[in-house]
Amino acid sequence: MSLGGGGQQQLQQLSQEIQAIEEEIEELEADVEELREEQTEIEEAKEALDVLETGSTVQVPLGGDAYVRAEVEDIDEVVVSLGGGYAAEQDAEDAVDVLDEKKATIDERIEDVQGEISELGEEADQLEQQAQQAQQQMMQQQMQAQQGQPPQDDE
Repeated sequence: MSLGGGGQQQLQQLSQEIQAIEEEIEELEADVEELREEQTEIEEAKEALDVLETGSTVQVPLGGDAYVRAEVEDIDEVVVSLGGGYAAEQDAEDAVDVLDEKKATIDERIEDVQGEISELGEEADQLEQQAQQAQQQMMQQQMQAQQGQPPQDDE
């Protein structure tokens, strides 16, 4: 008769749940990092709109890390992505407003994701405590079995 078989299974299950939570936390942390990169890009765009003037020379990305020099014909003709595959031409001031709205939305999303990370962390901590308790019970049962004593129920 093997004592603690159910305890071993419980420990394995708790370990798997903890690992799944840790993987989910890593994915969410990667999401936060991507959102922060988006924030940085928005700040850079706002800064550029603030300092650029009509007639300025800029490097325009073509893709594949290739750029071409171009002259800004009119700083008040800025095309801003509105989301969902839509874009609109705005003057510089309105473009900054759109970028500020995007940044605010990203800020909210980061807060939400960090809240999820915190909740998952608490859940993982609880599961780790359960795993420690189960492991202590198994060790106690094994010691009692080795000493030939009947297992005692913890109350």
